[in-house]
Amino acid sequence: MLLSMPIALDERNTKKILIALAIYLASLFAANTLGLKIMPFILGLHVSVAVFSFPFVFLTTDVIGEIYGKRMAKLFVLAGVIATALFITYSFISLSMPWDPAAEWVHESYNTVFGISVRIAIASLVAFAIAEYQDVLSFFFFKATIGSKYFWLRSNLSNLWSQFLDTVLFMTIAFAGVYPTPVLIRIIITWWLFKVAMGFLYTPLSYIGLRLLRDK
Repeated sequence: MLLSMPIALDERNTKKILIALAIYLASLFAANTLGLKIMPFILGLHVSVAVFSFPFVFLTTDVIGEIYGKRMAKLFVLAGVIATALFITYSFISLSMPWDPAAEWVHESYNTVFGISVRIAIASLVAFAIAEYQDVLSFFFFKATIGSKYFWLRSNLSNLWSQFLDTVLFMTIAFAGVYPTPVLIRIIITWWLFKVAMGFLYTPLSYIGLRLLRDK
């Protein structure tokens, strides 16, 4: 029962939280930038390489919430929203600045990678903010319903819902009208299942995180 209570924020736990926050933000930025790369998958499907990093975002808030409580998990989400908004702002500022001839060799590639359209940028920010907050709320809903045991079940149930919400919001805001509705639905379902599957495979890493934060 005591293990379900938030841990006091002494110097040692503060360091652990900062390290967890670094992992959280690094995974988020990796998903938003490296995720531009699409790799082939089975049955002629394809998937973004973000499936390797993005599940860490949701799993980290679950682990942090389990150890330090809902308020700390929400603080992580707020940090992610602010960091994403700032990154998008810095990207637009950087893209609007003139190019020096000495850097012309990277001009086209730079604009291709960081030239995110306003619509996609808004889709990314809105989907992340709503889905991550919902992940925290649903995780603690299942904790209140199921109890403090079965972290893996509570984490995957909350991720099942939040990853679906994230995928639907992002794809709808970014690509509604770009792809026909049947195609868009297939993309949403496929990407959602990929992200849920990766989150399930990463569950053992969540238990490692729990043990490290609890000093066990």
